Amino acid sequence: MSDPGSASVVGLWGLLLLVSAATYVWRAGGVAIAARISPDGRLSQWFSCVAYGMLAALISRIVLLPVGILAETPLVDRLVALGAGFVLFCAFRRNMVPGMLGAVGVFTVLAALRENGII
Repeated sequence: MSDPGSASVVGLWGLLLLVSAATYVWRAGGVAIAARISPDGRLSQWFSCVAYGMLAALISRIVLLPVGILAETPLVDRLVALGAGFVLFCAFRRNMVPGMLGAVGVFTVLAALRENGII
């Protein structure tokens, strides 16, 4: 008699292989056409603008209309962290990583100071 669990394991491995193959087909296609796409072209600039617009909308939503535990934090803390992140973003030649890490760090420090009653 065969183990009924072994068929499901084989099926899961097959599904994993199928999903991986589907993912890598699209990645291979992207690699094949990447050399033909100009990073300074109008289409690339459009995608960049859309990405920045979506990021700005998400940040605005999080700062002004937060949900969950973030809604319990004061607006001033969120705005100060946003401002610090923006200054770092500009100071590091429009690099998002220092801006994001700085904003998270400032927000964390402000939250900790409020939690301990210092501010």
